[in-house]
Amino acid sequence: MKSMRRFYSIPYFFWLLFFVIAPVILIVYQSFFDMHGNFTLMNYHTYLTSKTYLMMTVNSVLFAFLITLMTLLISYPTAYFLSKLKHRQLLLLLVVLPTWINLLLKAYAFIGIFSANGSVNDFLSFIGIGQKQLLFTDFSFMFVAAYIELPFMIMPIFNALEEINPSLISASRDLGANNFDTFRRVIFPLSLNGVKSGVQAVFIPSLSLFMLTRLIGGNRVITLGTAIEEHFLVTQNWGMGSTIGVILIVAMFIVMMLTGEKRKGGRVK
Repeated sequence: MKSMRRFYSIPYFFWLLFFVIAPVILIVYQSFFDMHGNFTLMNYHTYLTSKTYLMMTVNSVLFAFLITLMTLLISYPTAYFLSKLKHRQLLLLLVVLPTWINLLLKAYAFIGIFSANGSVNDFLSFIGIGQKQLLFTDFSFMFVAAYIELPFMIMPIFNALEEINPSLISASRDLGANNFDTFRRVIFPLSLNGVKSGVQAVFIPSLSLFMLTRLIGGNRVITLGTAIEEHFLVTQNWGMGSTIGVILIVAMFIVMMLTGEKRKGGRVK
Protein backbone atom coordinates (compact mmCIF):
# COMPACT_ATOMS: atom_id res chain seq x y z
CA MET A 1 0.00 0.00 0.00
CA LYS A 2 2.82 2.41 0.91
CA SER A 3 4.65 1.61 -2.32
CA MET A 4 1.53 2.46 -4.32
CA ARG A 5 1.17 5.77 -2.49
CA ARG A 6 4.80 6.59 -3.24
CA PHE A 7 4.27 5.71 -6.89
CA TYR A 8 1.20 7.95 -7.21
CA SER A 9 3.03 10.80 -5.46
CA ILE A 10 5.82 10.87 -8.08
CA PRO A 11 3.96 13.21 -10.51
CA TYR A 12 3.22 15.57 -7.61
CA PHE A 13 6.87 15.73 -6.56
CA PHE A 14 7.98 16.33 -10.15
CA TRP A 15 5.41 19.12 -10.51
CA LEU A 16 6.54 20.62 -7.19
CA LEU A 17 10.20 20.43 -8.24
CA PHE A 18 9.89 21.92 -11.72
CA PHE A 19 7.13 24.49 -11.20
CA VAL A 20 7.63 25.63 -7.59
CA ILE A 21 11.10 24.89 -6.23
CA ALA A 22 13.10 25.40 -9.44
CA PRO A 23 11.56 28.82 -10.29
CA VAL A 24 12.17 30.05 -6.73
CA ILE A 25 15.80 28.92 -6.88
CA LEU A 26 16.24 30.65 -10.26
CA ILE A 27 14.78 33.90 -8.91
CA VAL A 28 17.05 33.83 -5.85
CA TYR A 29 20.06 33.02 -8.04
CA GLN A 30 19.29 35.78 -10.57
CA SER A 31 18.88 38.36 -7.79
CA PHE A 32 22.65 38.25 -7.16
CA PHE A 33 23.58 39.41 -10.68
CA ASP A 34 23.51 42.82 -12.33
CA MET A 35 22.49 43.70 -15.90
CA HIS A 36 25.92 42.68 -17.20
CA GLY A 37 25.92 39.25 -15.55
CA ASN A 38 28.33 40.17 -12.75
CA PHE A 39 27.85 38.81 -9.25
CA THR A 40 26.78 41.58 -6.88
CA LEU A 41 24.88 42.43 -3.72
CA MET A 42 23.99 45.89 -5.00
CA ASN A 43 20.47 44.83 -5.94
CA TYR A 44 19.60 44.22 -2.29
CA HIS A 45 21.52 47.33 -1.21
CA THR A 46 19.60 49.43 -3.74
CA TYR A 47 16.28 48.02 -2.61
CA LEU A 48 16.94 48.53 1.11
CA THR A 49 18.31 52.07 0.71
CA SER A 50 15.95 53.41 -1.95
CA LYS A 51 13.00 55.48 -0.72
CA THR A 52 11.19 54.68 -3.97
CA TYR A 53 11.30 50.92 -3.43
CA LEU A 54 10.49 51.21 0.28
CA MET A 55 7.47 53.43 -0.45
CA MET A 56 6.44 50.98 -3.16
CA THR A 57 6.60 48.19 -0.57
CA VAL A 58 4.49 50.20 1.88
CA ASN A 59 1.94 50.91 -0.88
CA SER A 60 1.80 47.23 -1.85
CA VAL A 61 1.20 46.11 1.74
CA LEU A 62 -1.34 48.89 2.34
CA PHE A 63 -3.35 48.15 -0.80
CA ALA A 64 -3.19 44.39 -0.13
CA PHE A 65 -4.44 45.00 3.43
CA LEU A 66 -7.31 47.23 2.27
CA ILE A 67 -8.32 44.80 -0.48
CA THR A 68 -8.24 41.91 2.01
CA LEU A 69 -10.23 43.86 4.59
CA MET A 70 -12.84 44.91 2.02
CA THR A 71 -13.11 41.34 0.77
CA LEU A 72 -13.43 39.93 4.30
CA LEU A 73 -16.16 42.40 5.31
CA ILE A 74 -18.21 41.31 2.30
CA SER A 75 -17.33 37.61 2.31
CA TYR A 76 -18.01 36.65 5.93
CA PRO A 77 -21.68 37.78 5.99
CA THR A 78 -22.14 36.27 2.52
CA ALA A 79 -20.66 32.91 3.55
CA TYR A 80 -22.67 32.94 6.79
CA PHE A 81 -25.88 33.70 4.91
CA LEU A 82 -25.17 30.99 2.31
CA SER A 83 -24.53 28.39 5.02
CA LYS A 84 -28.07 28.91 6.32
CA LEU A 85 -29.85 28.45 2.98
CA LYS A 86 -31.43 25.26 1.69
CA HIS A 87 -29.92 25.37 -1.83
CA ARG A 88 -26.56 26.70 -0.67
CA GLN A 89 -24.49 24.48 -2.96
CA LEU A 90 -26.19 25.88 -6.05
CA LEU A 91 -25.75 29.47 -4.83
CA LEU A 92 -22.14 28.75 -3.96
CA LEU A 93 -21.62 27.59 -7.54
CA LEU A 94 -22.87 31.01 -8.71
CA VAL A 95 -20.25 32.62 -6.47
CA VAL A 96 -17.51 30.47 -7.97
CA LEU A 97 -18.62 30.93 -11.61
CA PRO A 98 -16.83 34.30 -12.10
CA THR A 99 -13.48 32.59 -11.43
CA TRP A 100 -13.97 30.68 -14.71
CA ILE A 101 -13.81 33.95 -16.66
CA ASN A 102 -10.41 35.19 -17.78
CA LEU A 103 -9.00 37.95 -15.56
CA LEU A 104 -8.23 40.16 -18.56
CA LEU A 105 -11.85 39.94 -19.77
CA LYS A 106 -13.15 40.95 -16.35
CA ALA A 107 -10.73 43.88 -16.22
CA TYR A 108 -11.87 45.15 -19.64
CA ALA A 109 -15.50 44.72 -18.59
CA PHE A 110 -14.92 47.00 -15.59
CA ILE A 111 -13.15 49.52 -17.82
CA GLY A 112 -16.43 49.81 -19.71
CA ILE A 113 -18.50 49.94 -16.52
CA PHE A 114 -16.40 52.68 -14.85
CA SER A 115 -15.59 54.72 -17.97
CA ALA A 116 -16.97 58.23 -18.58
CA ASN A 117 -19.75 56.80 -20.74
CA GLY A 118 -20.14 53.62 -18.71
CA SER A 119 -23.21 52.31 -16.93
CA VAL A 120 -22.20 53.65 -13.51
CA ASN A 121 -21.79 57.21 -14.77
CA ASP A 122 -25.03 56.89 -16.75
CA PHE A 123 -26.80 55.98 -13.51
CA LEU A 124 -25.16 58.86 -11.61
CA SER A 125 -26.27 61.26 -14.34
CA PHE A 126 -29.79 59.83 -14.24
CA ILE A 127 -30.20 60.48 -10.51
CA GLY A 128 -28.76 63.98 -10.85
CA ILE A 129 -25.31 63.53 -9.34
CA GLY A 130 -23.48 63.88 -12.64
CA GLN A 131 -20.51 62.11 -14.12
CA LYS A 132 -17.55 61.29 -11.88
CA GLN A 133 -14.00 60.18 -12.58
CA LEU A 134 -14.23 56.57 -11.48
CA LEU A 135 -11.73 54.83 -13.72
CA PHE A 136 -8.01 55.16 -12.94
CA THR A 137 -8.60 55.82 -9.24
CA ASP A 138 -7.55 54.02 -6.07
CA PHE A 139 -11.20 53.19 -5.37
CA SER A 140 -11.78 51.53 -8.75
CA PHE A 141 -8.57 49.52 -8.40
CA MET A 142 -9.47 48.23 -4.92
CA PHE A 143 -13.10 47.60 -5.90
CA VAL A 144 -12.20 45.48 -8.93
CA ALA A 145 -9.45 43.63 -7.05
CA ALA A 146 -11.84 42.86 -4.18
CA TYR A 147 -14.51 41.67 -6.63
CA ILE A 148 -12.05 39.30 -8.31
CA GLU A 149 -10.79 37.95 -4.97
CA LEU A 150 -14.23 37.47 -3.35
CA PRO A 151 -14.71 33.76 -4.22
CA PHE A 152 -11.31 32.91 -2.73
CA MET A 153 -12.38 34.41 0.59
CA ILE A 154 -15.97 33.12 0.59
CA MET A 155 -15.08 29.48 -0.10
CA PRO A 156 -12.80 28.74 2.92
CA ILE A 157 -15.09 30.67 5.29
CA PHE A 158 -18.14 28.80 3.98
CA ASN A 159 -16.36 25.45 4.41
CA ALA A 160 -15.33 26.35 7.96
CA LEU A 161 -18.91 27.32 8.84
CA GLU A 162 -20.22 24.09 7.31
CA GLU A 163 -17.86 22.02 9.50
CA ILE A 164 -19.19 23.49 12.76
CA ASN A 165 -21.10 20.88 14.73
CA PRO A 166 -24.73 22.09 15.03
CA SER A 167 -24.93 20.58 18.51
CA LEU A 168 -22.45 23.18 19.75
CA ILE A 169 -24.75 25.97 18.61
CA SER A 170 -27.76 24.25 20.17
CA ALA A 171 -25.83 23.78 23.43
CA SER A 172 -24.95 27.47 23.48
CA ARG A 173 -28.58 28.49 23.13
CA ASP A 174 -29.69 25.92 25.71
CA LEU A 175 -27.28 27.55 28.16
CA GLY A 176 -29.02 30.89 27.68
CA ALA A 177 -26.86 32.59 25.06
CA ASN A 178 -28.63 34.81 22.57
CA ASN A 179 -27.86 34.82 18.84
CA PHE A 180 -25.15 37.48 19.14
CA ASP A 181 -23.38 35.71 22.02
CA THR A 182 -23.60 32.39 20.18
CA PHE A 183 -22.02 33.96 17.14
CA ARG A 184 -19.32 35.75 19.18
CA ARG A 185 -18.38 32.86 21.45
CA VAL A 186 -19.04 29.79 19.28
CA ILE A 187 -19.50 30.39 15.55
CA PHE A 188 -16.86 33.03 14.88
CA PRO A 189 -14.02 31.39 16.89
CA LEU A 190 -14.70 28.03 15.21
CA SER A 191 -14.63 29.64 11.75
CA LEU A 192 -11.33 31.48 12.27
CA ASN A 193 -9.34 28.84 10.38
CA GLY A 194 -11.47 29.59 7.32
CA VAL A 195 -10.89 33.31 7.80
CA LYS A 196 -7.13 32.75 8.02
CA SER A 197 -7.15 30.61 4.87
CA GLY A 198 -9.17 33.27 3.08
CA VAL A 199 -6.76 36.01 4.18
CA GLN A 200 -3.87 33.97 2.79
CA ALA A 201 -5.70 33.38 -0.49
CA VAL A 202 -6.44 37.10 -0.93
CA PHE A 203 -3.60 39.03 0.72
CA ILE A 204 -0.74 37.12 -0.91
CA PRO A 205 -1.92 37.55 -4.56
CA SER A 206 -2.89 41.17 -3.81
CA LEU A 207 0.74 41.95 -2.95
CA SER A 208 1.87 41.27 -6.50
CA LEU A 209 -0.99 42.64 -8.62
CA PHE A 210 0.25 44.35 -11.76
CA MET A 211 -2.32 43.89 -14.54
CA LEU A 212 -5.10 45.68 -12.65
CA THR A 213 -2.76 48.48 -11.62
CA ARG A 214 -2.31 49.28 -15.31
CA LEU A 215 -5.78 48.63 -16.71
CA ILE A 216 -7.92 49.85 -13.80
CA GLY A 217 -5.51 51.99 -11.76
CA GLY A 218 -4.01 53.64 -14.84
CA ASN A 219 -0.49 53.34 -13.34
CA ARG A 220 -1.53 55.66 -10.51
CA VAL A 221 -1.30 52.64 -8.23
CA ILE A 222 2.33 51.49 -8.10
CA THR A 223 3.05 48.17 -6.41
CA LEU A 224 5.93 45.70 -6.26
CA GLY A 225 4.20 43.63 -8.93
CA THR A 226 4.30 46.65 -11.25
CA ALA A 227 8.01 47.14 -10.51
CA ILE A 228 8.78 43.50 -11.30
CA GLU A 229 6.97 43.77 -14.62
CA GLU A 230 8.89 46.96 -15.47
CA HIS A 231 12.29 45.43 -14.68
CA PHE A 232 11.67 42.22 -16.59
CA LEU A 233 9.88 43.59 -19.65
CA VAL A 234 11.02 47.22 -20.00
CA THR A 235 14.38 47.92 -18.37
CA GLN A 236 15.57 44.31 -18.80
CA ASN A 237 17.14 44.49 -15.33
CA TRP A 238 16.32 40.92 -14.39
CA GLY A 239 18.54 41.03 -11.32
CA MET A 240 16.59 43.87 -9.71
CA GLY A 241 13.28 42.32 -10.76
CA SER A 242 14.35 39.04 -9.18
CA THR A 243 15.40 40.86 -6.00
CA ILE A 244 11.93 42.36 -5.64
CA GLY A 245 10.52 38.90 -6.36
CA VAL A 246 12.58 37.48 -3.48
CA ILE A 247 11.25 40.22 -1.19
CA LEU A 248 7.71 39.28 -2.20
CA ILE A 249 8.37 35.59 -1.53
CA VAL A 250 9.70 36.44 1.95
CA ALA A 251 6.64 38.63 2.60
CA MET A 252 4.36 35.78 1.51
CA PHE A 253 6.06 33.36 3.89
CA ILE A 254 5.65 35.86 6.73
CA VAL A 255 1.93 36.19 5.97
CA MET A 256 1.57 32.41 5.87
CA MET A 257 3.32 32.07 9.24
CA LEU A 258 1.12 34.75 10.82
CA THR A 259 -2.14 33.32 9.47
CA GLY A 260 -1.28 29.60 9.53
CA GLU A 261 -2.73 27.07 11.92
CA LYS A 262 -0.70 26.65 15.10
CA ARG A 263 -0.08 23.21 16.51
CA LYS A 264 0.32 22.61 20.20
CA GLY A 265 0.58 19.21 21.79
CA GLY A 266 0.00 17.51 18.44
CA ARG A 267 -3.35 19.27 17.99
CA VAL A 268 -4.31 22.10 15.65
CA LYS A 269 -5.45 25.23 17.49
